[in-house]
Amino acid sequence: MASDVFCQIVSGELATHEVWRDEQVVAFLDHRPVFKGHVLICPTRHVETLLDLPGELMQPLLTVAQRVAAALGPALGAQGSFVAMNNVVSQSVPHLHIHVVPRTKGDGLRGFFWPRTRYAAGEEAEYAARLRRALLPDDA
Repeated sequence: MASDVFCQIVSGELATHEVWRDEQVVAFLDHRPVFKGHVLICPTRHVETLLDLPGELMQPLLTVAQRVAAALGPALGAQGSFVAMNNVVSQSVPHLHIHVVPRTKGDGLRGFFWPRTRYAAGEEAEYAARLRRALLPDDA
């Protein structure tokens, strides 16, 4: 396993506010979110870029991204989402990850300028818990 920060999150060496985890994918709050509730989704196996992603991980990765995007409305009142992935250029961590950012009309996000915000004390755990609840299977 590589030693990037996402591999450290996957292995449990580095704590984060997870909203989803299974054998193939982990999703957690970005510690410097564009908007509160901004989630990063990555394969648990070290994969650097989209071009390196094995075919068998495509569906699980995108399925979790789709589920997180769908959960933003019920969990956070978002009207939509911004979903993005960088490859090499602007990829701050050399581990493939998808950004799922909650959006509301008039939120100020324009083009590729991503303003950043911070969570108040205890707020990050609350956002993560709300998203975890919204991601539970319907039969849970």
